[in-house]
Amino acid sequence: MASDIHIRNYRESDRDNLWSILEPTFRSGESYPVDQNISKVDGLTYWLQPVHQVFIAERNNTALGTYYLKANQSGGGSHVANCGYIVAPEATGHGIASAMCTHSQEQARQQNFRAMQFNFVISTNKGAVSLWQKHGFEIVGTLPKAYAHPLLGFVDAFVMYKTL
Repeated sequence: MASDIHIRNYRESDRDNLWSILEPTFRSGESYPVDQNISKVDGLTYWLQPVHQVFIAERNNTALGTYYLKANQSGGGSHVANCGYIVAPEATGHGIASAMCTHSQEQARQQNFRAMQFNFVISTNKGAVSLWQKHGFEIVGTLPKAYAHPLLGFVDAFVMYKTL
């Protein structure tokens, strides 16, 4: 049930829980475009970049998902937000990503972003594509064969966009 999901700001004490969420997704290489062999230090550094506002999604005080929010570009493109989302494998299909998507849009609106753009949604990640569309995002571009999927070879990636 999505109503029992609590989303809060990342705290330094979350580092190990955060890595336990990130690592399986990074290692699989199927839905997030980072090096499958990324180290814990580099993975956390990537997710916790100074320009990222990082959030943790919890149920019953157990961290089950994370997302970051940032400006997609600087200068003239700084009014468009960008996010990255990862759900712990054991929590997939339990409303975590949907709750984070809703929360991220609320956060973006509060920060006066006018739109949100996902730059690189791997086309074979059907669950994410479908969920983002359910939340009002449209595929505005296709990057042909832009991702080297570890099982399927070269697959398309989508650019998805929503006006806030």
